[in-house]
Amino acid sequence: MGNKRFPTRYLIVFLTFICTSVCYIERVGFSIAYTVAADAAGINQTSKGMILSSFYYGYACSQVPGGWAAQKIGGRRVLLFSFILWSLTCALVPLDPNREIVLIIARLLVGVAQGFIFPSIHTVLAQWVPPHERSRSVSLTTSGMYFGAALGMLLLPSLVKFRGPQSVFLAEAALGALWSLLWLKYASDPPRSEHPKATAAGFGETLLPLKGNLKMKLENGVHSSRSPKIPWKRIVFCLPVWAIVVNNFTFHYALYVLMNWLPTYFELGLQHSLQEMGSSKMMPYFNMFVFSNIGGVVADYFITRRIFSVTNTRKILNTVGFIIASFALMALPTFGTPGGVLFCSSIALGFLALGRAGFAVNHMDIAPKYAGILMGVSNTAGTLAGIVGVDLTGRLLEAAKSAELDLTSPDSWTAVFYIPGFLCIFSSLAFILLSTGERIFD
Repeated sequence: MGNKRFPTRYLIVFLTFICTSVCYIERVGFSIAYTVAADAAGINQTSKGMILSSFYYGYACSQVPGGWAAQKIGGRRVLLFSFILWSLTCALVPLDPNREIVLIIARLLVGVAQGFIFPSIHTVLAQWVPPHERSRSVSLTTSGMYFGAALGMLLLPSLVKFRGPQSVFLAEAALGALWSLLWLKYASDPPRSEHPKATAAGFGETLLPLKGNLKMKLENGVHSSRSPKIPWKRIVFCLPVWAIVVNNFTFHYALYVLMNWLPTYFELGLQHSLQEMGSSKMMPYFNMFVFSNIGGVVADYFITRRIFSVTNTRKILNTVGFIIASFALMALPTFGTPGGVLFCSSIALGFLALGRAGFAVNHMDIAPKYAGILMGVSNTAGTLAGIVGVDLTGRLLEAAKSAELDLTSPDSWTAVFYIPGFLCIFSSLAFILLSTGERIFD
């Protein structure tokens, strides 16, 4: 499949980039379509928060099982299954804001399906990508999230306007089906010869799915068959793992609050329609796409040129990204214009994406063999942030209304953006004190 000019691992990385792009088109698309349909039906902010956050309950439940399944069955197969499942759900479920139970069940199911995706991707990349390409490969793959969000913000409001909210679901299902066909045709398990540097570091064949729950391992010159044990106790009590978990929580708290509530902030807080903003509304997510890849390239440059150690590289990029993002988030509600809010949200999300070259690649630094498992653990924390942040935002806004504050007032939104701002400062300090770039899991 691959050749010397274009190794197969580059195709795999590109397909995982498209994968994350489509996933985030779906997430942004639901937020846009549901906001329009719910506002038209007179749904209150608490109910909106409940529907928008229900995705993350399903997503949280499947993160660790997704990492386990990818380890046992193979990330390639699990990824395909999850894509087919959520695409079918989007195609078959009607968008009716008054049928809350149906929407909650559908969003839970989509969340469960998408929860298998990122642990599977990390398992696939751990198989294919050698250490010296790790930062930029992971950064490119994860930047697909922001590229997809930017495309969604650019194109989907017009689709809703001319074709109605339901058309977004059908378009997303079609994209999911198309990606599934491409993955089925081009993805494969890696041979050892494809990346000798990765194999030497514990990647490649050592991470292929086990046959019959058995693995042949050479011990003292003798092959033995046994099931590998996942070191759950060491994972739970490992401080560098907790550094990743805390930063994943904060990153996703900020991202999901902005992703799910910026449409409402523009529509109700600024009295400005997204459809009137043209291509500028995609800038926060496009900025994430650019800064995510900048972070990956800079990290690999620092490491390969030995300008900084892996540990210091991760800490520097994580700290710069999160601290600048914290100031931008807390400045956001002070701007009363769409341009000012776009500027602040673009800075905040862009530098959060830069910080991913710190904490988000750190799974593969400390435990390449268990990259999918650790991604599942830390992404569970990130998903809990979605549950807490998205639902809490709805409750904060309803409380502001109960206190007779108009949602057009900046005071109604201050707590919404200050909370992730302070979390960014706390998380960056935790990463400085607890993280490492050294391999600590064999």
